Amino acid sequence: MFQVRIHGRGGQGVVTAAELLSVAAFLEGHFSQAFPSFGSERMGAPVMAFCRIDDREIRLREPVTMPDALIIQDPTLLHQVDLFSGLHSGGYILINSTRGFEALGLGEFARDFHHYRLFTVPAAEIALKHVGRPLPNAALLGGFAAATGAVRLESVLSAIRSKFPERIAAGNVAAATEAHAIVLKTLESAHA
Repeated sequence: MFQVRIHGRGGQGVVTAAELLSVAAFLEGHFSQAFPSFGSERMGAPVMAFCRIDDREIRLREPVTMPDALIIQDPTLLHQVDLFSGLHSGGYILINSTRGFEALGLGEFARDFHHYRLFTVPAAEIALKHVGRPLPNAALLGGFAAATGAVRLESVLSAIRSKFPERIAAGNVAAATEAHAIVLKTLESAHA
């Protein structure tokens, strides 16, 4: 089972990201589940959402405490909340940021991980360019597809198209595609 925990703030599309990832996995013939965890339900409050992907029926219903991947939509949470709890050293981390792990104050922490599984993606900027709003969720899912291979980009794009009206979907598809290309380029550089 591949387990993903998504962190962000209310209004950033955290719950939608988990749902889209679950749909993408389902489109590929996997079993999947997505659900949120809210604290105080208000705009800007920290929010978590979870997604599980497996080739067998998923019977678990509790929050993901031992994720295989973290998607962090809001880097202001990095030093406010224990985002990395339960993540093993072989896990993946995608952070919405223009800065690297060192600049984010995570250099020492990152040394315990495989460098080719740690990514920062300027997802808010990409979304602003393509969607007109700095909602990082679709872009980060494109990056997630490239980083992990847990789902294909085409499945993420299909999930986006099924969720949103055509005009909104088009911008999110462009954002996911651009972020996917950025992560692939980062991976190629890491393996060169």
